[in-house]
Amino acid sequence: MKKTFILVFIFCSFHFFCPKLLFAQPPSFDNDTSDVPIDGGLSMLLALGIGYGIKKNLKQEEAKKNKPAPNE
Repeated sequence: MKKTFILVFIFCSFHFFCPKLLFAQPPSFDNDTSDVPIDGGLSMLLALGIGYGIKKNLKQEEAKKNKPAPNE
């Protein structure tokens, strides 16, 4: 019980103090530098991940459907 309490306390403390340590730095470059768009690649990865998940789910359902019933 005591070990569980300590682990929960450490976990909660980490999540309470972690955001204070991870503030982003302000941009320190000149105005003539162009910003890099991030959306193109991330949206493609998201779409591929969703497609892969659907494919795996359909494959698992097909395997369950074709699985022979146990003999009693």
